[in-house]
Amino acid sequence: MFAIVNIAGQQFKVRKDDELFVHRLEGNAGDKVEFSEVLMTGTEGNIKFAGNAKVKAEIVDHLKGDKVIVFKKNRRKGYQKMNGHRQYLTKIKINDIA
Repeated sequence: MFAIVNIAGQQFKVRKDDELFVHRLEGNAGDKVEFSEVLMTGTEGNIKFAGNAKVKAEIVDHLKGDKVIVFKKNRRKGYQKMNGHRQYLTKIKINDIA
C-alpha cells in the first residue's frame, strides 16, 4: 500500500517503513508525528482519493543537506559573487498508513 501525502509543502509518495528527508519539522528525535493531508492512497491496482486517511511517522534525526553554491557574475563588468547554504532537513520513518 502507498499514499501520496503533503509534508511541509511538498508531496511525497510513501510506503510503510520508508525513510525520507523533508524540510525541518518541529519536534525531537524519537517523537511521533502524524500527517492528515493525504491526497491519495492505493494498492497494486486500486487507487482511492483519500478523505480521512492518515500517515503516522517517527522523527529519526535532524541534519543539514549538501551545500548548494550560488554564483552570480556579470561578464565584462568585473562583478562576481559567490554564496552558499545548507538546507535544514529532518529524516523521518513512515510507521503506518491508516
